[in-house]
Amino acid sequence: MWLLGLAILVAKMLVVLAVVFLTAAYLILAERKLLGRFQIRLGPNRAGWGGLLQPIADGMKLLFKEDVIPAGVDRLIFKAAPAVVAGAALMMLAVIPFGPSVTLWGHRVPLVITDLNVGLLFIFALSSMQVYGIALGAWASNSKYSLLGGVRGAAQMISYELALGLSLVPVVMMAGSFSLVDIVDAQARYPFLLVQPVAFLIFLIAAMVESKRLPFDLPEAENELLAGYHTEYSGMRFALYFVGEYVSMIALGALVAIFFLGGWRGPWLPPALWLYLKALIVPFFMIWTRATLPRLRYDQLMHLGWKVLLPVALVNILITGAVMLAV
Repeated sequence: MWLLGLAILVAKMLVVLAVVFLTAAYLILAERKLLGRFQIRLGPNRAGWGGLLQPIADGMKLLFKEDVIPAGVDRLIFKAAPAVVAGAALMMLAVIPFGPSVTLWGHRVPLVITDLNVGLLFIFALSSMQVYGIALGAWASNSKYSLLGGVRGAAQMISYELALGLSLVPVVMMAGSFSLVDIVDAQARYPFLLVQPVAFLIFLIAAMVESKRLPFDLPEAENELLAGYHTEYSGMRFALYFVGEYVSMIALGALVAIFFLGGWRGPWLPPALWLYLKALIVPFFMIWTRATLPRLRYDQLMHLGWKVLLPVALVNILITGAVMLAV
């Protein structure tokens, strides 16, 4: 019995990892192609038909690129920091339900790697771990540009985690649970987007800041900090930071789908496909904003987080509580 359960768990992990890594690779290609369209140019179109083999070519290049470790760095932390970022992003996927339970060989199998009753808190804990990967990697690089980028990244991620967490309090209040499976089940009649549009907007903006995407990419502003917190990284260590960023985009897209769009629910298509399509909406929205909006100044970024999103999130919690008591 336990051997079958272990085999099913490993199979679910392998399927999720394969889908996410493949999606992250081709999301990079999609971003480059879409930015080309927005900017009236072609984008990658040489490796394979229409550029379809470009992610494989990029991966091979990074795999064989010389891994340079600058002099004077803290070698242990310098090597471990990218793995912390990528690992935390991947572990978020463990509590995301991608379908209802199914029956295999007479056993009920939930389509989630692990259904934690505190799944939401697990997500927040992993999101906080990414801050350490960025800050420690920047500090260990022994570079002023990296350090400035790391300080910026830590400051904005910590600041916007407050708004991110408070935006989901009304969702937890309506679902009555921290479990992501229960939150999806609570949207059987209607998605929470219809009754919590303010929470949705706050969460979406805070998620973009957490993933350090334009117009919130202050930690890696190339006109000020070369490449920011990962300036000194090369080869596969740089690739781990890159993979962590795009896996975070996919995970945040899945969380938006779970919290506000009904999760895997939808007509005609398989549940897992519904969640996959909904999760891709957020990364493509981030790509669109990257091609459209200019970068904010740092004072504007902090003003938005502390003086706009945070008070609005608190007011939204009060209004949600008052309405739930009234009805």
